[in-house]
Amino acid sequence: MFYALIGEDAPDSLARRMAVREEHLARLQMLKDEGRLLIAGPMPAIDAPDPGPAGFVGSLVVAEFDSQASAEQWLAADAYVREGVFARYSVRPFKKVLP
Repeated sequence: MFYALIGEDAPDSLARRMAVREEHLARLQMLKDEGRLLIAGPMPAIDAPDPGPAGFVGSLVVAEFDSQASAEQWLAADAYVREGVFARYSVRPFKKVLP
């Protein structure tokens, strides 16, 4: 089943985000390579593809996992959680309808 993994950035976390971005992306690439990643990306703090110093307000990953518990474990082990980029995060079941 798919799950939506949603992280909300902590205030002033842009430097931490950038410091561990490559590690975070490597884990997402593994999901992609396994055919489990539907979509992933950050949510800019302003209406711009590159928000610059305004940074981001969070991230969204929609991926396939065996269970909600395994999705929660995957997210809890992510660099953005470990390094305090996310102030809050959650995992919700996601039903893909289109396309």
